[in-house]
Amino acid sequence: MYSLLPVLNIFSRILIAFAFVFLVPLAWAWSEDHVQYRYVWEGAMAFAAFSGVALWALTRRHTRELQARDGFMLVNLVWTVLPAYAAIPLMFTVPDITWTKAYFEAMSALTATGATSLSGLDTLPISVNVWRCFLQLVGGLGIMLLVVAVLPMLGLGGYQVYKAETPGPMKDAKFTPRISETARGLWSVYFGFSVACLLAYRWAGMSWADAFMHMCTTMGLGGFSSHDASIGFFDSHRVEAVATVFMALAGINFLRYFIMVRSRSIMPVLRDREIQTYVFVLLGSIGLIASLLSVNNVVDSFPEALRTSAFHVLSLATTTGYASTDYTLWPVFAPVLLMFLGCFVSCAGSTGGGIKMVRMVLLVKQARRELVRIIHPRVINPVTMGGAVLPMSVMTATFGFMLIYGATTMGLTMVLLFTGLDIVTAFSAVVATVNNIGPGLGDVGPSSNFGVLNSFQIWVLSFAMLLGRLELLSVLVLFTSRFWKK
Repeated sequence: MYSLLPVLNIFSRILIAFAFVFLVPLAWAWSEDHVQYRYVWEGAMAFAAFSGVALWALTRRHTRELQARDGFMLVNLVWTVLPAYAAIPLMFTVPDITWTKAYFEAMSALTATGATSLSGLDTLPISVNVWRCFLQLVGGLGIMLLVVAVLPMLGLGGYQVYKAETPGPMKDAKFTPRISETARGLWSVYFGFSVACLLAYRWAGMSWADAFMHMCTTMGLGGFSSHDASIGFFDSHRVEAVATVFMALAGINFLRYFIMVRSRSIMPVLRDREIQTYVFVLLGSIGLIASLLSVNNVVDSFPEALRTSAFHVLSLATTTGYASTDYTLWPVFAPVLLMFLGCFVSCAGSTGGGIKMVRMVLLVKQARRELVRIIHPRVINPVTMGGAVLPMSVMTATFGFMLIYGATTMGLTMVLLFTGLDIVTAFSAVVATVNNIGPGLGDVGPSSNFGVLNSFQIWVLSFAMLLGRLELLSVLVLFTSRFWKK
């Protein structure tokens, strides 16, 4: 029988490290919040640290080298248990919040989904908004990569966790001899972009607090805001332009940036087929929606339509979820296209959600291959990527993922329909959470939030966010009997 104790031993040290993450909102609570909020953050930090120490004491004699399934178990523990700790301070600082909504909010933050169940964000203590947004920065590339990169003293074996955590179908590629070096490189690039984004938002007119919070949710592609009106609160073309640029940058594979820095050449980015398709789809979608808005007189001029289209296409396609206007009031083609883009546009290795552009590229290549094979049955026409022939195992994994993705989306939608939701709200809510987009359509559109749903529906969508963040298979493998056999 599979033993969980060694994994719990490692998780205890992660929990202790996570306790110190509470220092970020605590700093704001000390400076700008009332004294009772400081006590809340101090208490949450102490409770997380005590829990970690107690768990470590109980499991300290159970250690072993980390195996592949240990990595999957550890990642699932992190992404299910840490939101519970992250939700605790929300219970004591947000008026009239339930545990269900608090956990949903924390899960949405850590998975960088951006689906909120809260309203009145402008009146919340600043430490609460900082906490919500900061979790999206941490969750953007993954808490586990953070642990492997900057907390090697935890004694955590890296490669197994990296394979479970890293998004995309091509997880076996190593870019440095040690996976910890790769992880540190990724976070270095991530940190560099984050600093640049912070300064750009400040230049655009935001206060330092708003600039920090929106930097977190832009680079994490999470889309949380400190205002109910989201980016529309600022009513600033500069702010929208900064958000558009950095959402576009964060939607690209950070491994390519890392390789670009190491090789001191931009060619690894320019020659990447996935990135080329990513740019092509974005530009085409921006032009299409801008034309639609202009023809239907939704905006005053085509330049205004182009600006509005660019912001919302980048926001939804990269699964960020910002909004400067209620796009559900546009001609119905536009919001449906925006949701569709959010399902696949983000690159593998970015902080975005969805099935990833690389999988769509592979599926199109395979479809083209089959069409050629119909005409020329004996032709040798393998699927290639970057000039290399892809092994059949990659294509098989891609097909398997797409099958499970479709079945999961339909299954969760049917569950929500059974609870009485209308088809638009149910389907879009599942699409928005499984793909970590944030807002959906219908009752969970950008002018509303997920707080209108009942507790059961919110728990279903919390599970959907977990599935989406860990790309389905990393979670569903735990429900197989073979996983638990020794």
